[in-house]
Order: sequence, then C-alpha cells, then structure tokens
Amino acid sequence: MEMELFGTPGKGLVPSPLADRMRPRSVNEFIGQEHLVAEGKLLDRVLKKGEIPSLILWGPPGTGKTTLARIIAESSKAEFVEFSAVLSGVKEIREVIKIAKDNLRRGKKTVLFVDEIHRFNKAQQDAFLHSVEDGTITLIGATTENPSFEINAPLLSRCKVLVLEGLSPEALNKILCRAMEDPVRGLGSMKAVIDEGVLDFLTDVSAGDARTALNALEAAYMISQEEDGTRRVTMEAATEAMQKKALLYDKAGEEHYNVVSAFIKSMRGSDPHAALYWLARMVEAGEDPLFIARRMVIFASEDIGNADPEALRVAINVKDAVDFIGMPEGWIPLAQGVTYLATAPKSNASYMAYLEAVDDVRKHGALPVPLHVRNAPTKLMKGLGYGRGYKYPHSFRGAQVEQDYLPERLKGQEYYKPNDRGCEREIADRLRETKKRKEEK
Repeated sequence: MEMELFGTPGKGLVPSPLADRMRPRSVNEFIGQEHLVAEGKLLDRVLKKGEIPSLILWGPPGTGKTTLARIIAESSKAEFVEFSAVLSGVKEIREVIKIAKDNLRRGKKTVLFVDEIHRFNKAQQDAFLHSVEDGTITLIGATTENPSFEINAPLLSRCKVLVLEGLSPEALNKILCRAMEDPVRGLGSMKAVIDEGVLDFLTDVSAGDARTALNALEAAYMISQEEDGTRRVTMEAATEAMQKKALLYDKAGEEHYNVVSAFIKSMRGSDPHAALYWLARMVEAGEDPLFIARRMVIFASEDIGNADPEALRVAINVKDAVDFIGMPEGWIPLAQGVTYLATAPKSNASYMAYLEAVDDVRKHGALPVPLHVRNAPTKLMKGLGYGRGYKYPHSFRGAQVEQDYLPERLKGQEYYKPNDRGCEREIADRLRETKKRKEEK
C-alpha cells in the first residue's frame, strides 16, 4: 500500500491533470493557509521539529488538505499511506496497522492519510484508536464537515484539529499565474496566452477552491483554438470551461446550517438585501423551497409576532404559493415574502413569554388549577366548588373583569411584555389600561 509521494508520469503515459501536476511538493511552494504554515505557526514548527501529531484537517474542497498531508509525511521521512473513507473499511484499516507495526520495527514511521474521514462509521473510527494512541500510526484525516459532529469524541480527543480556510483571491491568482508560467508542470512550455481578465474571472468563480480553478484553466486551454502554434485562452473559453460550479452547500452538512443561519439573522436584522442574497444561495444550490418557506413561517411568529400579525399570514401564503406553483417560479413568492418579513417591525415578546411560562412549569410542576376556572360538567364537581365564583367577562363592561386565572403560587406573574414597535404598541397600551383598571378596583 506504499505510494509514491510525488510521482510524475513516465514517457508515453497520459499526463496527470494540471491540478495534480501543480500540487506543491514542499511547504515553500505552498500558497495560502498562512495562519498554519507561515514562519512560527503551528505547522511550520511541526515540520521543523519532525514530531508529527495526529491531525484532522478541516476545510472546504480545494484548500490544500491532501497536499499538506503529503508534505508533512515527506518532511518526516515517513511512509505515506492513503486511502479513501468511501472505499475502505475495518479490514483495510487493520492491514494498514499491521504494515505500520512492521515499519515501526524497522525504525520507520507511518502516516495514514484518510480522505473524507467523516464518512467512516463509529466502528471504523474506533479501529484507529489504539494505534493512534500508542504511536503505531500518525493519523491525518481530511474532512469538509465539522469534526465536532462527524468524528467520534475518543478519536477527536487524540487529534489536533487544524482549520483550513477557502483560499483568498490573491492566493488563487498566484496559483493560476504559476500554472501559466511553469514550463515543466504547468502550461509555460505550451505556447499559451491568456486574455486580460480571464484569471480574475476564474479566481472569482472558483470560490476559494484551487482545484476548481486549475481544472477550469486547463479545460479552457484545451478548448481554445490554436493559431500559428499558439493557443489563446479567451473569456468565452473560460466561461464555457467553468460552466456552472456547484455551490458549496451540503444539505446535510455544516454549510447548510451556516447559510440558513445567515438567512434568518439577516431577516431578524431587518436587512432585505442580505436576506435575498442568502435566499438566492439556497435556491440556486437546490434547497427544498418548502424547507425555506417553513423557516419563514417560524420566523414570522418567533421574530415578528404581534408587532405585525399580518407577517404570519404572509408567510403561510408564501408556503401555499410555493407548494402550488413549484419551482423554478417558486422563488418569486419566496422573494416577496422575504422582503416583507425582513422589513416588518420585530418583536420576540410572544416567543420569550412562552419560554418564561415553560420555565415556571418546569420549576413548579403541575400547579393546581384555581377552582373558579375549572370546568364543572357534573353535580359532584359543582359540589366541590368547581367553577364557583367564575365571572363571565362578556357580562361586564368592555368584556373585562377583575379575576385571576393563574395558579395561586404564580398570582401576578407577567410573561408577555409587548414592545413599542408596530401593532404591539397598541397591545401594550391595552394591557397597561387593563392592569390600571384592575389596580384601581
């Protein structure tokens, strides 16, 4: 299972893709992730000492996780064993551990690199534990998912988590320029010229993913027309090569929750522009429009409430409209609803009131219902005083009467505290007037 770290295709073989050929072979070639590899940073210190801890590299696609794993293994003169969590199981893990033990007896370390480690189940992850703990293997796992949710706690506690970030436009631009200029591994010897603005375009649409950017550059070069022995890469070729990149939005993963969170918080912050952007992100990534509509219904009650009671009706109507017309036109009522909810007056008074009431329920348990507000359908119940003394509000002026409805222990407790925004200003006034009349009586 030993692999060559940076093998190059032999004569007559089909060359590997540009993204693979341009993979950095040392930390000096590595571009980006300065918070990890810059002078004095964690990986810089690790590489200089040669003492490698087990690591989990967490970050978006195309940010250098596999490359860093290879560089780390090479720097420590360890055997680099790589397999994918999609294709390997407990049997393969045990075989690797056996090889690692043999290597250790010969004085050689083994770095086991597991791509997409979040795809391993509990039993597969547990198979690593003892060998990681006793130093038989140095585990480096790569994942695009939050390790807190996807990696077992015992294994996670034995690894250092390093967070990789999407590459900056400047870093991506450097990577593309290097690929254009390198005469051995890149396109430098292939008589290629590139129109102004193409590299900036590829940088922008690659969203921090070096692999995507390099693949698009190579594809654009391959479909470009050759004139007088030179290929000119145009914006048209780059656009065709790029096609429509799938947005980073895993419906089951962390980015899904990040985008949804940004969507809700933008509406809560009364920013319709940001709310529309995050809506578009979800729609374009293929999110279920009814999921979005359900979140809007919840938001209408939780964050707008009685400041604008119409908001809930709007949200329900949006849900019904989207369900009725479907996609792709479903984004139209979604957009209308989002702009309404984002610009509506906000109040979480009902939401907070319920939480306070729940707190009292949990704190005090099932307090007895006051006798005068109990139902009395039988003679026995009436004899026990059920319903005795109940005052029917409609029999009084303004349908209001001085009467307690809470359990004795909670008498006088106030949960709902409307604010002074939108319709809740009127509600607050009515509550104050009612309380004043009760106090006067």
